[in-house]
Amino acid sequence: MAGIRQAIIGFGIIILSGALSVQAQTQDSYEYNSEFTWGINKNSAGGLIGGFTFKKARKVKDQVLESFGLEIMNVKNPQEVRVSSAYTGNFFIYGKSNYLYAFRFQYGRDFILFTKAPQQGVEIKAVFAGGPSISLVAPYYIERTVDNSFFSSQHEQYDPNNPNHTFNNILGTGNLFEGLGESNVQIGLNLKAALNFELGFLKSQVTGFEVGVLVDSYFNEIMLMPTAENKAVFPTVFFTLFYGNRK
Repeated sequence: MAGIRQAIIGFGIIILSGALSVQAQTQDSYEYNSEFTWGINKNSAGGLIGGFTFKKARKVKDQVLESFGLEIMNVKNPQEVRVSSAYTGNFFIYGKSNYLYAFRFQYGRDFILFTKAPQQGVEIKAVFAGGPSISLVAPYYIERTVDNSFFSSQHEQYDPNNPNHTFNNILGTGNLFEGLGESNVQIGLNLKAALNFELGFLKSQVTGFEVGVLVDSYFNEIMLMPTAENKAVFPTVFFTLFYGNRK
């Protein structure tokens, strides 16, 4: 948790430094032809940080940009709740058997609704994008007691039908990325609509945020929690802080 807070604080410092540096620079025009941005995403189907975004865009008309994007997200079931082990105090998600790591490739158009003046104002874009989603369904490993002994443990994928996987037998989650090599690939499609607010003061830098909705749809149901309702379609609302450069 401390690492996540530090990442958010660090990202905020980057944005503020870009805004403050305008005092030492001047420019006559805000025109640009292309931009590259990356961002930190928070969404209704993810955790404190849902994932990361990368986007390359270029102008095809005065008020229209062509965009190519990649989103890397950790998608969760709405019923996932972190609980702690009575023995160790370590956190785990009881009832979860799989992770879903989504890689969303997107092609789209950004329409400039309001153009900002040099060194002031806000540029607002309407953003529409979509494309294929290639996702990894990776097993969620838990650490459990062996023969009810606190001093002996074993790592296994959670299985609600396993009598050894009761709440009191679980000591915590497995190791980071454990079981990733056992992942299954799921293919789907994603569609996004959003509003993009660019707040930067410099022509060469981009800072701002994006809010919108996204639908991720797969050809098969994704089993994240065997005892809960699982689905193939994941509608989300999201908020992304982004930073980048343009020329």
